[in-house]
Amino acid sequence: MRTNIDALMQGQLGEWLAGQAQMRSAAKEKATSRWVWGVVILLPAIAFLWFGPGIPPMFKAMLVVGGVLAAGLWGYQPIADAQKAIKIGINSAIAQSFGVAYEHDVEPGAEFEAAQTYGLVPDFDRSEFEDRWYGTLEGHSFNLYEAHLEERRGSGKNQRWVTVFRGVIIQMGFGRRFRSTTLLQRAGAHRKWLGLGGVSDHVSFGGHRLDRVDQVHPAFAEVFGLFSDDRIEARVLVHPSYVEHLLQLESAFGAKELRALFAGGQVIIAAEGGNMFESGSMDASTDHARAQEAAEHFAALAGLALAINQNERGRAGEPGSSLAS
Repeated sequence: MRTNIDALMQGQLGEWLAGQAQMRSAAKEKATSRWVWGVVILLPAIAFLWFGPGIPPMFKAMLVVGGVLAAGLWGYQPIADAQKAIKIGINSAIAQSFGVAYEHDVEPGAEFEAAQTYGLVPDFDRSEFEDRWYGTLEGHSFNLYEAHLEERRGSGKNQRWVTVFRGVIIQMGFGRRFRSTTLLQRAGAHRKWLGLGGVSDHVSFGGHRLDRVDQVHPAFAEVFGLFSDDRIEARVLVHPSYVEHLLQLESAFGAKELRALFAGGQVIIAAEGGNMFESGSMDASTDHARAQEAAEHFAALAGLALAINQNERGRAGEPGSSLAS
C-alpha cells in the first residue's frame, strides 16, 4: 500500500502548495508585527510592575512570565493557523490518493469508549484528538486518528500534566464474523491498568469477565497476552502467526506497545507512538519530505492493520473462512 508523492507534488497538490506562498509570507509578517507590538506594550508594563510599590516580588514575576507567554502565543497564532492549513491540504491529498478521507478535527466515538472500557488506554484527566483518516480500505471499514491523553499529577504548586498515552486509535471492520470479545495486549505489560498481577487467569471490565487464553506457540505467549469470553474463537481470531505482523505494526512508526480489542465485529487497536502526520510547515522546501513522511506513516499503519485483519486473498473473509497472517 503506497502512494506516489512525486506525482502528487507535480499535480494538484503541488499547484495548491505553490499558491500558499503568499499565505505563508503573510502569516510570518503578521506574527512578526504582533511580537513587535507585544514588546512595545510589555516593556513599559513590566517596568511599572517591577518598580511599582506594594507588589510582592513573587506576584511580579508571575505577571511578567504570564505576559511574555501570552504575547508569544498571540504572535505565534498566525503561523500555527498557516501550518494547520498546509497540513490539512497535504494530508487531504494523501488520503484521497489512498481512496479515503481526512479530517483534522476529531470527535471520538464508541470505539474510543470501548478502548477505555477494556483498558486499551489508561485513565486520563484531559484529552486531545486530531488527524482522522477514514473510509474503506480493501473492503474493510477503516477509521484512524491520533489521541493525546494526559493526567494531572501532584498537588498545590507541584501540580503538572503528564502524558499517559500518545498514539493512534484504529478501528476496522474485521475480515470474518465473530461473536466473542477478545483482548490482546503485550505480555506482562500494563498490569497497573488491568490489575493482572503475576498469576491472574482472567480480567474483568464492568462485570464482563475475560479468561486468559493459553497459546500453543511459545513465541506468542512470550510477546502477547490474550483474554476472551470464548477461548475457542479467540484462538481462531488471533493466530500465533500474527505475532510478526503485530510487531511490525508497533515498529512501523516507533510505537512503544500495541493493544487490540476484537468486539462487535470490529477490531480496535491502540498503539502508542509519537506525534505523526505533521505535514504542515512554514518552509516550502520541506513540503515534499513532510508529505512523504505522512504518507509512509499512513501506508505502514493501514497496510499492517489490514495484514492482521484479512484472509488469504486480502479481502473480507466469508463466514467460516480461515484467517492468514
